[in-house]
Amino acid sequence: MDISTPCIKCQVHSKYIEEQSEPTKNRYVFAYIITIKNLSKTTVQLMSRRWLITDSNGKQLTIEGDGVVGQQPVIEANDEYTYTSGTVIETPVGVMQGHYVMTDHKGIDFITEIDPFRLAIPNILN
Repeated sequence: MDISTPCIKCQVHSKYIEEQSEPTKNRYVFAYIITIKNLSKTTVQLMSRRWLITDSNGKQLTIEGDGVVGQQPVIEANDEYTYTSGTVIETPVGVMQGHYVMTDHKGIDFITEIDPFRLAIPNILN
């Protein structure tokens, strides 16, 4: 498996979901919207994901599975795929990072890294 990323770019936006959160019970719900852009000249398919989620107490959770939101999307050349998912942590601040295992048009697997991104309730950090 190649660990390079041939022209795949991921953009992430996270959002605190106040109406589903219960701070008095240490339950903070976040949504994240990810856009995966295939900037290559060939089709790729997202096969699996691995996330490492860390709250501000240092508690870590690893999540692995096939595809994303029940799909293993095929992303055509110069196209993009956007999905929304969510997570729950026990603190008002945390961080997520991970990777996707993708397959190129030749059936060769490669990893697309997702840089760490913050989960935080609004106005808690400067």
